[in-house]
Amino acid sequence: MTLTRSLAGLTLAAGILALAPLATATAAQATAAKPWGPYYAAGSKAKASGSLTAAAKADRSAPAPYVKVGGSVTSLNRKASTCGWALFRVSYFDAANQPHLVYRNYRACSYKAKMQFAFTVKNVAEVDFKVCSEAKAAKPSVDCQVSGAWKTIYAYYK
Repeated sequence: MTLTRSLAGLTLAAGILALAPLATATAAQATAAKPWGPYYAAGSKAKASGSLTAAAKADRSAPAPYVKVGGSVTSLNRKASTCGWALFRVSYFDAANQPHLVYRNYRACSYKAKMQFAFTVKNVAEVDFKVCSEAKAAKPSVDCQVSGAWKTIYAYYK
């Protein structure tokens, strides 16, 4: 009886050890950071780049449990009164499964000085990005937000 239990324990341990590399590789592959950029503003007056990490999910048709975005924005304009802006538009779902939009804006106003940023959002459907260069202000202008095209750097269905 003791021999049977020992053999059963060894068989179970061997099975777990055989499957462990497969599970670890799948989790690491799904959560690997994917680079985005560099993207430039019109006239190459600002630059932004970074990486995005989306959490692994079992259902491909469901939004990501969370998305982490990190990177930097750099002003390439020598005027101190002009800033480089990195704008993010994130669509996510709340607890009642209702869609919402959240905006994140980051600016760098010194010539060639990088402004680092990082943020995390839960239940993400899509992350869009845009870079602009314009006069120093508390928020980006409507022109910066509306003109030009947003670039999708993450979509849950891809």
